[in-house]
Amino acid sequence: MNRDILRKLDILVPNPSCPLNYEKDYELLLAVMLSAQTTDDRVNEVTKELFKYNLEQLANMDSETIMHIIKPVGTQKRKSEYIKKIAARLLEDYNGRVPHDREYVENLPGVGHKTCNVVFSELFNEPTLAVDTHVERVSKRLGLVKQNDDVIEVEEKLMKFFPKESWAKVHVQLVLFGRYVCKAKKPNCDECPFKNVECKKPLD
Repeated sequence: MNRDILRKLDILVPNPSCPLNYEKDYELLLAVMLSAQTTDDRVNEVTKELFKYNLEQLANMDSETIMHIIKPVGTQKRKSEYIKKIAARLLEDYNGRVPHDREYVENLPGVGHKTCNVVFSELFNEPTLAVDTHVERVSKRLGLVKQNDDVIEVEEKLMKFFPKESWAKVHVQLVLFGRYVCKAKKPNCDECPFKNVECKKPLD
């Protein structure tokens, strides 16, 4: 079954790539952090302005200014403080670079396990399978995991289900599939390559 799912995902999303725009490693980290509870399009909209400033400028910038820039992504007060603190920490501890150190990165303000998975997969080619709301929803609808599984349980089961070499690619494919086809509300079932699968009750 896993090979069939991989084949259909390859047809649906043949060349998946990170939907967030970035040039520097810390820009990806900030963009993924900002993407919580919003869309990648909104994040890309605000980072066009935000990334005109380097880490030192962001660390010393007035919170109100950052809040104004990132307002479209929501929760701007909290996220503006995350930006300042992440910038300051990276400058102080690693000369502005994102280290390949999971314990350190996961403990940065506003980051955590899922964000670290996304960043490490993209920056360091680390085999990870990040579980966001799209991946969780699709996995439960397809019956790959149980409805009451939490995100860590979903991650662990998907990592057992799919071959390790496919994890990074599958993550992006499931995200895009969930965003544009298997949507939370009004999913496009006619376009779904898995429409013959009996979907589980959709998540709210």
